[in-house]
Amino acid sequence: MAKQLQGIAASPGLAIARAVVLDAEAYVPVRGSVEQPEREVARFRDAIRQAQAEIERIRAVAEEKLGAEKAAIFEGHLLILEDPDLIETVEERIREEAVNAEYALYEASQTFIEALSQLEDESLRERAADVRDVSGRVINALRGVQGGDLSQLAEECVIVAPDLTPSDTAQLNLDVVRGFVTEIGSRTSHSAIMARSLDIPAIVGAGAGVRDIASGSVVVLDAVEGVLLVDPSPEELALYQDKKAQYDRRKAELRQWAGRASVSADGHRVEIAANIGKLEDVQKALDNGAEAIGLFRTEFLYMGRSDLPTEEEQFQSYKYVLEKMAGKPVVIRTLDIGGDKELPYMDLPKESNPFLGQRALRLCLERPDVFRTQLRALLRASRYGNLKIMFPMIAVLEELQEAKKILAEEKRQLIASGVEVADSIEVGMMIEIPSAAVSADLFAKEADFFSIGTNDLIQYTMAADRMNETVSYLYQPYHPSILRLIRHVIDAARAEGKWVGVCGEMAGDLTAIPLLLGLGLHEFSMSAGSILPARELIGSLSFGDWQSLSKQALSLRGHREVQSFVQEQLQRRVSV
Repeated sequence: MAKQLQGIAASPGLAIARAVVLDAEAYVPVRGSVEQPEREVARFRDAIRQAQAEIERIRAVAEEKLGAEKAAIFEGHLLILEDPDLIETVEERIREEAVNAEYALYEASQTFIEALSQLEDESLRERAADVRDVSGRVINALRGVQGGDLSQLAEECVIVAPDLTPSDTAQLNLDVVRGFVTEIGSRTSHSAIMARSLDIPAIVGAGAGVRDIASGSVVVLDAVEGVLLVDPSPEELALYQDKKAQYDRRKAELRQWAGRASVSADGHRVEIAANIGKLEDVQKALDNGAEAIGLFRTEFLYMGRSDLPTEEEQFQSYKYVLEKMAGKPVVIRTLDIGGDKELPYMDLPKESNPFLGQRALRLCLERPDVFRTQLRALLRASRYGNLKIMFPMIAVLEELQEAKKILAEEKRQLIASGVEVADSIEVGMMIEIPSAAVSADLFAKEADFFSIGTNDLIQYTMAADRMNETVSYLYQPYHPSILRLIRHVIDAARAEGKWVGVCGEMAGDLTAIPLLLGLGLHEFSMSAGSILPARELIGSLSFGDWQSLSKQALSLRGHREVQSFVQEQLQRRVSV
């Protein structure tokens, strides 16, 4: 039997090849004294310039392989090299302590990395990889060492590594690299994101067992189930070769759904949209047939930097997405940060329960300078596409009213100063707090649309922190209490002629989709990779049947009963 490792399926697919193991030992500089600190500062600055040139070269390679949007990640790397806080910290340490540049940079970057790594928000933690990648490149330049060039691999292989930096991933020779597995990482790590962009199988977070894999070993990478087999038997190898052939055929079949409308078998039309977090996600959404952007998480504009983004920076980003979508709806969520998603430069107060603290719209109303800057950027960009603005984390009606008031004030001021703004911009809100769901009939008179954030709605309804493994069993998306809240929200919106979407994980969940369809959901917004399977499933469902079946599901007693009920109904209709 082969050795088996379990990890996170970060980019789906299957691969069978020999392993190429990358060096797991990270270089840690030794503290050394220098007699001429200013000369050492000059050496440090030369290394930064060399690193900048290397990153520019890698960006060009990435742009050729992935397009300009996905290569934009390296803009962030260049910004790190220009970060005055980091550079000044290193230079001050060199001058004041008379230490070597390698050590000074390592110590300073570790402080940044540790601060980012301790944040609860996964996407923010992943920014630590950017700082590690960039600082390691500068340290290599100071040492006169060339980093490994993965573009030179010549034989079919699966890369095995502790982690892959964005630079590593961008340089993969796709003619021979069939996939990769890493010891650490998550679905939101840059290596995972770029693997999905490159459309190669990847497993991340496979654990310390990765270190025991020898170069040259035959490995089976099952990035559908998140399983890695090392030195499979002939029987196992034959089994996975057949599984890979079936997967490849299935993937080709799904492509036919990319250009189709999202219509049930009995002609009921819905909209399938994409959730995005970065500019480079837009093309992936379009490639998979997204009919809209249902959630643009703007947090990425604020992360991995030492100060707030300017109005102009935000304007350019919003304008890019709106133009790229060419008139298709784009729902942009205002800043959803604070508490569990800390930005070090904002100096936010520590809270004992950040999930219930000052975050999202609450923070924006407390910091109108930050909020108004974002709203101005959004309003300026509105004329370049079909913009819809959405406010997160609303608990009471007064919050929505105050946010709309500030938005209206900024719109009037811009128009008065001669700035062109779209005549009609839909303004909606997230439904992620039970008080908002229960009072949806009141909110529906004020909001143009609702988007249900099921991830938070579930954890708040069940009083169970979704990041706490000890209560993870209570994260039950199919529980009748959740479905009843969703039904109430949809019914309340329909009574006022408003539309409702879901932008949480339930939107792309193949068990939840039939229920949401039957409850009358208008828009399903999900990760780009989930769009084609979701559209295919909807195309096989009868809206009329699931209107009745969803009502039956609401009367069941629990999560597992609902799950079994849906699976049985789906299987019954396939068998007929």
